[in-house]
Amino acid sequence: MGHAYTPRLKVSAAAEYVRSRLLPIRGDVLVSVGDQVEPQTVVARALLPGHVVSLALSRTLGVVPADVPELLLVKEGSTVTKEQPVARSKGIFGLMKQTAFAPAAGVLESVSKVSGQALFREAPVPVDVRAYVAGRISRVTQGFGVEVTARGTMVQGIFGIGPEVHGQVKVACTDPTRPIQPDDIVAEHRGMVLIGGALADLAVLRRCIEVGAAALITGGIDAADLKGLLGFDLGVAITGQETVGLTVVVTEGFGPLAMSPRTHRLLSTNEGRIASVSGATQIRAGVLRPEVLIPADIGHIEVTAVDTGNLALQSVVRIIRDPHFGAIGKVSALPPEPAKLDTEAEVRILTVTLPGGQLVTLPRANVELVDERV
Repeated sequence: MGHAYTPRLKVSAAAEYVRSRLLPIRGDVLVSVGDQVEPQTVVARALLPGHVVSLALSRTLGVVPADVPELLLVKEGSTVTKEQPVARSKGIFGLMKQTAFAPAAGVLESVSKVSGQALFREAPVPVDVRAYVAGRISRVTQGFGVEVTARGTMVQGIFGIGPEVHGQVKVACTDPTRPIQPDDIVAEHRGMVLIGGALADLAVLRRCIEVGAAALITGGIDAADLKGLLGFDLGVAITGQETVGLTVVVTEGFGPLAMSPRTHRLLSTNEGRIASVSGATQIRAGVLRPEVLIPADIGHIEVTAVDTGNLALQSVVRIIRDPHFGAIGKVSALPPEPAKLDTEAEVRILTVTLPGGQLVTLPRANVELVDERV
């Protein structure tokens, strides 16, 4: 077997990427094919039905349910404000009347003669979908959303947390082998996408949140610090919905791992530009990578083995399991027949030549394709 499919990690200064921006329900698309958009541009909008609030009118008024409709002060379907009188009993000889007030602003949707309940529908909740990246609208699906196409720098990470954000790129740690320190984060970094180094500990993460940084890109992170920040252990579900106030993209993995020099250099050369960052990660079927996207005027698109996913001789790979976790090398052998491991499992293997000349033989599942030069 001369080649095989394997996971890949894209790091390129000249990539083309397409991002789908879809509404959760049918709504209105606000842009057209060919339009240029910015990350904050609203490209589609929908109205989610408001919450339903009930009010026991018969009990409030002290009447039987069948009498409720004739006591209404507003018609079904009418708009009401919170605390507006909506029904009033006749009382006794015109005295001791009971009044029911709207529990919420919205519409009096229905009144039941059987239960005596009134249902109020609160105002619709607008849902806006933004472009996320600066680019061109390349496709419109009427009623649901668009696709945005852009070219520029694309850096995918190993793991991330936090929602989609955008901000100006700022290098906070110039040495990719040095852990970023809390003192490296200053008040002027508010709203920025910060480039770190080998490790970001809990103090750094909290400092980023304190100053209001939009995102932090780091080589490594400690699982205990991540739990300390979130307050719980992350499972295997999709990340990206965390609301701690910071989006984090980890480029290398868990632990004090130096950021790839190429990745750090690539991000640093874009200092001052606007980056779109997403921490969304899914490690099971349908792999979703956290990413940093920095649009630029790129004429030629760089196509590498990472784009095809084909693992072949001389492919550059990163080892993603101990004892050589994080090491980068070239594939020097791809035996076609399975080999037996110490665990007695038979799997397809490969041999990787590390920069120092060391040969490492391991399962093919223990590597991923990377855009690196060795």
